[in-house]
Amino acid sequence: MQTETEVEEKLIESFKTLVMEKPFEKITVSDITDGAGVIRTTFYNHFHDKYEVIERIINKELLNPIEPLLMNELIKEALMLVFINLEKEKPFYRKLLNTEGQNSLADIVRECVYEKIEMLIRLKMGGKQLHHSWLTVERVSKYYGQSISYMILEMIGTDIKISPREVADIYDYIVNRSLEDVIEELKNLP
Repeated sequence: MQTETEVEEKLIESFKTLVMEKPFEKITVSDITDGAGVIRTTFYNHFHDKYEVIERIINKELLNPIEPLLMNELIKEALMLVFINLEKEKPFYRKLLNTEGQNSLADIVRECVYEKIEMLIRLKMGGKQLHHSWLTVERVSKYYGQSISYMILEMIGTDIKISPREVADIYDYIVNRSLEDVIEELKNLP
């Protein structure tokens, strides 16, 4: 008898195989369950729909592994690990990049990253309030979630070979400078 985790893994692997074979929009729950060797109702015991499969994969493969680094405030290292893991499955994520509509890959990535950052900020704040009433945990989380999601989606969509360390360095450079700083640096280029 298979454990729930093993069944879920089979469903995810079946989904990943199908994504590489045909457009996401053409993949059905029956296709996924046939590939996993289970019945349709088993799928719904684990996922609401195929979009939740994507969400689970993003959390499991990209975001959950970085939690210990985030908890220890090793943000740059956490980003490097995201990009290392992303590179391992880049063809899969690239196929999903063309997913459009209400539940596009971009929307799912943004929401997953936002939730992870919000959780981190809430834990680190310990119930304290931010200095400005407009500056809520949600707004700060969305701001950083947007910027990190942008980097993830750009790395999925680009053919430029760049190491995970370089991507993390670029992100670090951007978030640690104001727009005025960047403009000033650009004006002073030879």
